[in-house]
Amino acid sequence: MCNITLCVLFVLFTYSKKNAVQQFDCSYWKPHERESSGSEEGVCTTVCQASNSVRTDNASPSYASVDAEGNNSEACSRSSSEIGDDVVQTTDGTVFDTKELDGDNILARISEWGFPIFHLAERHRMTTLSRLAYAIFKQAGLFRIFKLSTSKFFNYFHALERGYWDIPYHNRIHAADVLHGCFYLTVHPVKAFLGAPSTPDSPIPPCDNSPLPISDSMSTLELMALYTAAAMHDFDHPGRTNAFLVASEDRKAILYNDRSVLENHHAAESWRLLCRPENAFIDTLDAAETKRFRYLVLEYILATDLKQHFDIIMQFNEKAPDMDLSNESDRVLVSEMLIKFADINSPSKPYPLHRQWTDRICEEFYEQGDEEKRRGMAVSPYMDRDEPAVAKLQDSFIAHIVSPLAVALNEVGLLPILPGLEEPELIINLKHNHQKWLRELEARAAAEAVNSSATSSGNVSGGMCSHSDTIEEEGSGGSPNNSHENSTEMESTKEARRDSVDSVVGVEVCAVQFILNVAKCGILRLVLVD
Repeated sequence: MCNITLCVLFVLFTYSKKNAVQQFDCSYWKPHERESSGSEEGVCTTVCQASNSVRTDNASPSYASVDAEGNNSEACSRSSSEIGDDVVQTTDGTVFDTKELDGDNILARISEWGFPIFHLAERHRMTTLSRLAYAIFKQAGLFRIFKLSTSKFFNYFHALERGYWDIPYHNRIHAADVLHGCFYLTVHPVKAFLGAPSTPDSPIPPCDNSPLPISDSMSTLELMALYTAAAMHDFDHPGRTNAFLVASEDRKAILYNDRSVLENHHAAESWRLLCRPENAFIDTLDAAETKRFRYLVLEYILATDLKQHFDIIMQFNEKAPDMDLSNESDRVLVSEMLIKFADINSPSKPYPLHRQWTDRICEEFYEQGDEEKRRGMAVSPYMDRDEPAVAKLQDSFIAHIVSPLAVALNEVGLLPILPGLEEPELIINLKHNHQKWLRELEARAAAEAVNSSATSSGNVSGGMCSHSDTIEEEGSGGSPNNSHENSTEMESTKEARRDSVDSVVGVEVCAVQFILNVAKCGILRLVLVD
């Protein structure tokens, strides 16, 4: 009889404990709405129930139920748990060994600007983002400072990366790359900050005039928000631009009134994912910290909309002379500049990495162009695979979009300069890569001039989305008999390019907007050549 009573009590205890977990109140994640009796319906559902409903349109990618090695997994058949002190199993059954992660020879290189992101992705295709996020949070001391649950951390970041589509560019590798960029820019010393950090709660006392990293002038909550936003910033990206979604009257464009459509979608859906109790790795924050964390994450993600590019640069340039990092709004502005640069950092990476990213964005653009043709829409600039112009695209992108941002950060000393270098590594790479594209354009123009003078109808070789680097190394593509003509043509082409301010800006910033904003910022067309 006693045994039966004990069994009944055990069953009742287990049942009540299970119900307590299911009744998790999501209003905790919105401190300013704690008075309400409930939050958005469905937010507190499990990963298993919602893994197939994240997307409201477009087909779900095929990797939704595969594990870290690409094999079929019994998704949702096992709950998240910690197996021992070092091993964590996520809700979809993926296992992470923190001891193995701590000894990973690729992750050991996260302090390098040329971090081999594609090597990491090749080795761990389905866990690229979560592995890198763990390494960065661990090195930044965020697990220790905020007492974060590794189980919930891996649940969230692995669910997050599974929500990135298997598309050429805006995928989990890009998210990991942007996260790495933010990490690099915040942990290496910069000239802007010498001596004591600006924030009063910093553990580093004033001692000398040595450069300090930006992270020493940020609170740890701000740092965690920046890293988290970087991982979130393109969640559930469909591989189409905002302009396409607006023109096609996509339901997301209708929902967000044609304004920062993708950025609003990324922010909303990635936060919705974080609101699930099994993913809530920030549940150790108090209500005020959670509210601040959410505000920062949303600000950082929305800042990645290129429509705001020059407005943010203008604000930064206006504040730069009197920048005060004891002021929270100034720190937010600096962080917005950092995540923006990390988002478009490809031209500042070593050329092999830059070339891979270029090929990927080309293919994603071409896929949009193909769909525009099928729908009878006008094909967007640079997105017609039948008329490739990648060198022109990259020249315009570097000169008009990346360079103004890089120069603004560099002029106030916010870009790391490593020992032995006279200027930031990323500026050196940016100049080098820009020169390569300019030489390719000049060689192409010279070759076309030769063909024109010889009344030749042949096409110039060197397809833009292939690895054809011979043109840039050969210099002139003309024959010896036409060397003078080629030289004259090349010089006139170069001069015309450098005097032009109305060339196509590309991506999603129209030429008129660019010129108006450049006038405000006092920035001319920047060609980074020595």
